[in-house]
Amino acid sequence: MLEIARRTPRRPGARGKGIDFADEARFLKSWLDKPLVTGAVSPSGKALARMMARYVDPAQPGLVLEIGPGTGPVTEALIERGVAPERLVLIEYNREFVPLLERRFPGVTIVQGDAYTVRETLAGRIDQPLTATVSSLPLLTKPVRQRAALLEQCFEMSRPGAPFVQFTYGLTPPIPREAIGLTSAVGSPRVWLNLPPARVWIYSRPA
Repeated sequence: MLEIARRTPRRPGARGKGIDFADEARFLKSWLDKPLVTGAVSPSGKALARMMARYVDPAQPGLVLEIGPGTGPVTEALIERGVAPERLVLIEYNREFVPLLERRFPGVTIVQGDAYTVRETLAGRIDQPLTATVSSLPLLTKPVRQRAALLEQCFEMSRPGAPFVQFTYGLTPPIPREAIGLTSAVGSPRVWLNLPPARVWIYSRPA
């Protein structure tokens, strides 16, 4: 089910292509085909994508993992934030989105596979700790134990203190506090400009 990780050649001066209305159609089709996998009927808006990216410090060394990038709005925000494409590793489950991401973001490493088994999916594919994980997965479609297991796997692959950033349309943390032990969970201001409005949660463990 997994494909070999591919880093697309980066052209000099190349930048990520802006998100357009065609992405809405792709996302809607994906949601209609597999609503529990896609989780949303449209890509994250720019305001939400920027809110997620603001919790990633580009000055920190290491790789930035993005899971569930879809058509790439958060990827674009991370690059605009100052994260070099060569430091970005994307795991995308939907095979149809992979070639789109390769065209749109030269230099980024893209792995087609299951992010919920991230340790297995990235085995032998990364050679340094993660400095942040940014997730757009529809966590609320999964049991709490599976959400907590994903968080645990990402922390095991990360440097101490690295954040796990996740958005949700819900009013409560997508990974409940009682399921994460000593891990802290801090919510951002609600992003009212996103449709529907959303909030970003930042999970972290003491360094």
